[in-house]
This record gives sequence, C-alpha cells and structure tokens, in this order.
Amino acid sequence: MASPNPVFRIGVAGVGAIGRNHARLMAEIAARSGGAVEFAAVYDADAARAAEFAAQYQTHAAADLADFAARVDAATVAVPTVYHRRVAEPLIGAGVHVMVEKPISESYAEAQAMIGLAQEKNVILQVGHIERFNPVLRQLEERMNQPRFIEAHRLSPFPNRSMDIGVVLDVMIHDIEIVLHLVKSPLIQVDAVGIPVLTKREDIANARLKFANGCIANLTASRISPEKMRKIRVFQPDSYLSLDYQEQSGWIYRRDGMQIVRDAVEVEKDEPLKLEIAAFVECARQGKRPVVSGQEGAEAVRIALEITDQIEKNAALAGS
Repeated sequence: MASPNPVFRIGVAGVGAIGRNHARLMAEIAARSGGAVEFAAVYDADAARAAEFAAQYQTHAAADLADFAARVDAATVAVPTVYHRRVAEPLIGAGVHVMVEKPISESYAEAQAMIGLAQEKNVILQVGHIERFNPVLRQLEERMNQPRFIEAHRLSPFPNRSMDIGVVLDVMIHDIEIVLHLVKSPLIQVDAVGIPVLTKREDIANARLKFANGCIANLTASRISPEKMRKIRVFQPDSYLSLDYQEQSGWIYRRDGMQIVRDAVEVEKDEPLKLEIAAFVECARQGKRPVVSGQEGAEAVRIALEITDQIEKNAALAGS
C-alpha cells in the first residue's frame, strides 16, 4: 500500500534487458529530485540479479512481490510479456501506480482486467509505448492534422529476447499505437501477412490498415533484418512528413505552387525512455492522466491480435 511518507518511492520489477535501463533512469530521477523521490526497491525472479542491481544503485532487493509492493508507491514492470498481468496485478491491488512495458498484455481480456483493477484502486496505469516520447513525434503532432496515408518501417536484427511473442506484438505494436493516436478513426479493414523464420511466431510481417475516415496505414516490421530502421512517413493533402525515430531527424515536404519544397525538421534530441519514465513518475505523484493510458495500450493490443489472427489464417490457407 502506498506510504503516507512525503518521500515518493519508486521501483522496478524486472531488471533484465529492458528493466536495467529503467533502474538506471530511476536512480537518476531520484538523484535529481532533491530528496523528494527515492529509488526504493528492485525486484526480479532472479534474486542474484536483483541483488546486483540493488548494490549498484544502493537500493533494496525485494524478496518477493509483496515485499516490493510494500516498499514502493510507483513501479515499472519490465518482465516478459507473458508475466505482465502476474506481476502488475498484485502491485495495482496494493495501491501501487504502475507502468507496464508494451505490450500491456498478450491478451485483450487480460489488459481489460488490469485496467478495471487500476480504476477500482484509483491508481495510474501507464503503458510503455516509448515512441510516444520520442521528440520526433512532437513534429508529427504539430504538423499533421489530416493524415491520409501512413507508411512505417521498423526493422532490426534478431534480438534474442521477447521470443514469447511474435514481431507484431513485439515490434509493430509501436507503430500500431502511433497510428491509432494520429488517425483517431475506427479501423474497418485489416490485410496482413507474416512469416516465421527463426521462431514459431511471425518474425517479419506487413499489415495494411484501412480506417473509416479513408486513411490507409501500411506497416512493416521485421526482427530478422541485417540493419536497424525505425521510420515513418505521413501524408496529408498539402504536405508530408518523413521522420527517422532512430536518428531523431526528419524532413517536411510541402507544395509551393507547382513545386515540392523540402525543409529540415528541427528536433531537440533526447532519450525517449528517460522522458517516458520521468513522465510516469510525475503522473503518479500528481495523479495526472498518463500519455499512454491502459486503455490506449489495450486498443493497440486488440489491433495487433487482429493482425496476428489474420496472419495465422493466411498461413493455414497456404498450407492447406
């Protein structure tokens, strides 16, 4: 249960590949807070790993989730997706504000259960869709008001993690959530294809999403690419914006008479994860609505599952 102590206590559940960066940034937030925020605890199923990070950041290694919940007012959950609900629900039930890494769950029903409990306990539930904190996205939000066509590519070499889910829930979901945020119209049609290469789930996928307002989004995601790429292009009637999430740079192309002129987009570069965790801590302390709520994270999962269902049906038809 959240403590009446005026010092706001934060922690990380899961200090693996992703959670170790959460721990680093939480320690920085606490150090900059002037004593208002304390990095109070870490928890991991691997006790030795928890002890290692606790020693590094001079915090407490919780013996179990109950011990962890008693020591924190807000926590990030950075465990594998299949364990999100198992770890997040006891924390939410204890009155702890929670940020769950994306995807919120591999199941829409599980996501709704977590959202319902957060509402019942009156705690913040944020979902870790990091690109919403990428400085380049602000350029999209400021310049795009009538998107008609969106094209996104998100490619990377095989990560040797998140093998419990396919590339749609692991990678493409970033762009799904951004597209839903930009378009704000009901999805009416999905066409998708995907192929498993190194795992039992799809490792490369493409989805074409059609919305009620006529906007089309074409999304490609791969975790078997020799190169990294995180790019998006958004077209509207009078201009289009081409942005690189990885480089935090971009160009805007607009009509000038019968010519197309190109201007560089000025981006104030920063670390998206730092901005995301700082925003979560601030929302939890102030009781503000998070940038990506539990429901927004759940909607991204719902669409991702619709895409993977179609991929599986297409694969079954091809094999019959």
